[in-house]
Amino acid sequence: MDKNSAPNIYSIAAHRGFADALVAGLVPRYSDGDLGLARLTLLVPSSRAARTISEAFVRHSGDAGLLMPRMVTVGDLDLDEALGALLDPLGAGDIPPAVEPTRRWLELAAILAEEMTSEGNPALPGAARLRMARDLARTMDRLLVEEKSPTDLLDDTVLDLEPSLAGHWQDSIRLFSRILVRWSFWLEERGQVDAATRRNMLFDRAAKEWRGIPPTDSIVAAGVTSAAPALARMLRAIANLPNGAVILPDLDLAMDNAAWDELGRAGLAPEPGETGFAQGDVQTHPQYHLKLLLNRMGIARQEVRAWHRKGMTAAEPERTHAISSLFLPPEASKNWITLGADKRRLSGVRLLTSATSEEEAQAIALLVREALEVPEKRVAVVAADRSLARRVVQHLERWNIAADDSAGRTLSLTTAGRLLALLADLASNGLTPAALIGTLAHPLVQSEDREARRRWLASLRMFERELRGPSPAPGIDPLRAVAELAGVTEWWETVEAVLMPLLEEAPELAFADAIDRLAEAAEALAGDAVWAREDGRALSGLIEDLRLHARDVGTMLAPRDLAGVMRDAMDEVSVRPPYGGHPRVAIYGLLESRMARADLVICGGLNEGTWPQAPGPDPLLAPGILRALGVPGAEFRIGLSAHDLAGAMGAPEVVLSRAQRDTDGPTIPSRFLLRVEALLGELAKDHREETIPAILPQIDRAPPPAPAYPRPEPRPSAEQRNVNISATALDRLLGDPYQFYAREILGLKTLDPLAADPFNDPALRGILVHDILDSWHRARADQPDLALVPFAETVLREKQVHPLFWGLWRPRIVAALERFEQWIAEDKAAGREVIATEIKGAMKFNGVRVFGIADRIDRLPDGTLAIVDYKTGGPPSASQVEAGYALQLGLLGLVARDGSFEYDGNLISGETAQFEYWSLARAKADGEFGYRDVPMKVGSKKSGLTPEEFLPAHEDRLAEAIEKYIAGTDPFRAKENPDYPGFTDYDQLMRLDEWITQATVVSASEEQT
Repeated sequence: MDKNSAPNIYSIAAHRGFADALVAGLVPRYSDGDLGLARLTLLVPSSRAARTISEAFVRHSGDAGLLMPRMVTVGDLDLDEALGALLDPLGAGDIPPAVEPTRRWLELAAILAEEMTSEGNPALPGAARLRMARDLARTMDRLLVEEKSPTDLLDDTVLDLEPSLAGHWQDSIRLFSRILVRWSFWLEERGQVDAATRRNMLFDRAAKEWRGIPPTDSIVAAGVTSAAPALARMLRAIANLPNGAVILPDLDLAMDNAAWDELGRAGLAPEPGETGFAQGDVQTHPQYHLKLLLNRMGIARQEVRAWHRKGMTAAEPERTHAISSLFLPPEASKNWITLGADKRRLSGVRLLTSATSEEEAQAIALLVREALEVPEKRVAVVAADRSLARRVVQHLERWNIAADDSAGRTLSLTTAGRLLALLADLASNGLTPAALIGTLAHPLVQSEDREARRRWLASLRMFERELRGPSPAPGIDPLRAVAELAGVTEWWETVEAVLMPLLEEAPELAFADAIDRLAEAAEALAGDAVWAREDGRALSGLIEDLRLHARDVGTMLAPRDLAGVMRDAMDEVSVRPPYGGHPRVAIYGLLESRMARADLVICGGLNEGTWPQAPGPDPLLAPGILRALGVPGAEFRIGLSAHDLAGAMGAPEVVLSRAQRDTDGPTIPSRFLLRVEALLGELAKDHREETIPAILPQIDRAPPPAPAYPRPEPRPSAEQRNVNISATALDRLLGDPYQFYAREILGLKTLDPLAADPFNDPALRGILVHDILDSWHRARADQPDLALVPFAETVLREKQVHPLFWGLWRPRIVAALERFEQWIAEDKAAGREVIATEIKGAMKFNGVRVFGIADRIDRLPDGTLAIVDYKTGGPPSASQVEAGYALQLGLLGLVARDGSFEYDGNLISGETAQFEYWSLARAKADGEFGYRDVPMKVGSKKSGLTPEEFLPAHEDRLAEAIEKYIAGTDPFRAKENPDYPGFTDYDQLMRLDEWITQATVVSASEEQT
C-alpha cells in the first residue's frame, strides 16, 4: 500500500445492524467466482461474534448456499478465549509458551505468602490468599495488556505520587512490585511468558509479517474494538494492506469536533512525559474506547469512512443521529435544548417500567411471546443481570419456548457444581445437619438407577426425621446413633464410607489430595452422572486442571478453607448451554450481545449497579497510579457498557426495561435510561410501553371463586375421642379445641427444623434450660457442692449453641441461674428440699388418664409438696390462670393429690401447698434476671384464684373438658375462645384466614344483640 494513501478503515452505524451490514458489503466486494469468499480471512473478536457473523452469512445467502470466509478469533480475554490458528500458528517457535493460568494463580499465591511472611506479616488464610492471588493476576494482566512492566512502577511519575497516597495504597504497591519482580524471574527461569504478553508478541509478529510481505488474500478485521496497544498496531497494519480493511462498530462520525475533543486525551499525551489519561477524561462515554483505539492506531477520525451497506434488520438512519445526541458528553449535551422534536424522537424505542424484577421478567417473556407471533421475526434479550435472564428463560417455558442464556451460568450454580460444593462444605465445616441432608438428597445421587434412588431417599427420609431438632454433637458417632434410632444402620454405613475420607483433622492438607477426595466422593454418590452433562464436563476439566497444577506447586490448604476455594474456582468457570433452543430467540449477556442483531431487542435490568455495573477500584493500584502508568481507569468499563447499549438501540424495535425494586430493595434507574428520558423530554410519555403492563395482570386465568369456608367443627367418633389429656393440653382443649383435635386425635405434630437453634426458638430455649437444671440436680446427688453456673456453661459448650445465643442469652441465663442456686440454698436451710426433677406423673379422672411432667417437686417442712415450673420468659399471670389460659400447674397438683409421680422407682404423692413459677426473665421489682411468682391471689395481688379456690377450679375445668369433648359429643370448634393465646401451629390446617374475619363479625354482632 502506498504510504500516502488513506488506510482502509470503516464504521458501520448502529442503525444498519453490524453483522448483516458487514455481510451485505463483504459479499459483493470480496467474493471470487466459484470460490466465493473462501479466500477472505475475517478477524473477529470472539467465537460468539464468529457465530453471529456466520448466521448473517446464512441469512444473506438464503437457499443459494455460500462458501464462507475463514474466521479467526482475536480471543476475548474477558471470555477466556484463545487466539485463532492464523495468529497463533504451530510454527511460532520464536514466541515463548504461555504459563498455564491455573499454575500461575497457584504460584502467585505461594509467592504472596512468602512475601507477606518476609515482611513480618502473618500469611493470609488459604481462601483469602488464593482470592488475593486472583486479584494479583488480574492486575498484572491489566498492566501487561497495556505493555507495562515492573520497571514502569519505578518511573518518576509513579514514585512522585506514592508519598501522597494513603498508607494501605503504599503498602499495596510495594507488595505488588516485589511480587512482580519475583514473578518475572520465575518466568525467565522456565522460558515462559504470561498469556497477555504472548498475545502482544503474536500480534506484533503478525503485524511485522504483514508489513514486510503483504498476504495475497484479503484480511478484514471486523468488530474488533479492544484498544490494547499491540492489537492496535496489528489493526493499523491490516488497515494499511492493499487488500485489507478494519471495520469498526458504531464509530460516531457525525459528532462535531468540539464534542470529540471533550472526550479527553484518550491515550494521547499532549506533551512528552505527560500521561495519556487525564482526570477529566470522559471514560464513561461509549465513544471513548474507540477514540483510544484510533489514537493508538495513529488514525484520525476523519480518515474513517462510512460503510454504506445495510443489513436485513436495519433501522431508520435517524436512529443513529438520535443515539449520537443521546450520549453527547456534558458540555455538548447543552445543545439538547435547541433540538427540535423531530431530532429527539426515538421512533421504535419503548420504555418499560415494572414494579419488581420478577414482574420485569414476566413482562419481557410476554414481549418475546408476542413478537414470535410474527413470522420470521427474531428477538434478542440483552441482560447484564444473569438472574433476570434465568427468570425470563423460566417464564418462557410456560409457552414451551426453549430459550438458552448464551452467557451461561457459573459452574457453582449448576447441578454438578452444587454437588461438589456441598461435599466441600462438609469437608470444611464438618457434617452439619443441613449440609449433610442437602448432599445426600442431591438430585444426582443414585440418579442412574431409579429404584436404587427410591430406596436411598426412603432411608434418607427416615434418617432426616430422626436428625431434626437441635444439632447433635460434632463427629461421626452421634450421627451413627441417629441412624441406629432411625433403623437405617446399613444405609448409614454406606454413607459413612463415602464421607469419612473428607473429614481430615490435620491442620493443613495438600490441595491436590483434597480435590481427589472430593472427586471420589462425588463419583461414589452419583456415579458417572456427575460428569455426564455439559456442567459435569466443565467440572471434570476444572478438577483435572486444579489437581494437576496444585500437585506440581505443592499448594497446601487448611480443611476449613476448601469450600471457599472451590466455590471461588467454580465461579470463574461459565457453563454455556448446548445448542438447540428456539431459532428466533436469543438471550445474551453484554459481552455476548456485541455484534448480535434482531428485529426486536429488549434491554433488561437498566438500573445502576447492573447496567452499568458499579466500577470497582483495582484492589492493588490506586486510580492515580493507573493514570500515571497510562492505564485506563475503572470507569472505562462503563463506557464499554454504554457502547453495548448504543449498539443494541440500533435495532428496528427496542424496549428499554427496568424494575423499580429488586431483591435488595428500591433501585436507581440507569444513567443511560435517565439520559433517554431527558432527551425525549415531553415525548417520553409517547414511548411508554402500556400494553404489556396492562396484559400482565390478566396473563393467568383467575380461578373460580372458592365457596366460603366455614369455621372447622370436627366431630370425631367416641372411639376417636378416647384419648389421654396431658397437663399442658387442658387449656388448649378448652380455649381452642381444634388444636387439641389436630395434635392428640389426628396425631399431627410440628416437625422440628434441622439444626434447630435455641436462639430463635423459645421452646428449644426452654428445653435447654430444663435439661441444664435437671442434669445439675441429678449430678448433685454425687457432688453436693457442684456449682450451677460453671455446670451450665459446660453444657452450653457441649450443645454447641449458636455464637449469638452464647453472646446474648448466656449472660441472662447465667445471671438467673445464680439467683436460682441462691434460692435453692436458702430454701434448703429453711427445711425445703428438692426431691425430684423432670418427673412424670398420672392419674385417672372420670375414667380418663391425665398425665404430665413436673419440672421440679420440693418437700416442704410440714410434709406437703411444692411444684415448680421453669419459664425462660414471663410466666402466666394469676388472672390468666383464673381465665383458664394456663392450667398446667393446677393439673399437676391434682395428679400429686389423686395420682402419683414416679422418680427413680419411688412414688411421690400428697397435698400440694405451694405452686411457683421460676422465671429467667428480668424482674420488674429490681431489674435483675430471675424471679419467682405464685399464680394465685396472694399478697398484694388483686385478681386470680385464692389458694383455697385453686385446685377446685382446675378440677371443675377438667371435668367440663372431659364431659364436653372426651366423653361427650361437642364439636372441636376452631378458636372457641378467640382470646385464648394459643399456638399458631395449626392455623393453616384450620384455614384460619378464610373464615376468621367473618367469625369475628358474627361474634361482634351477637355481643351487640
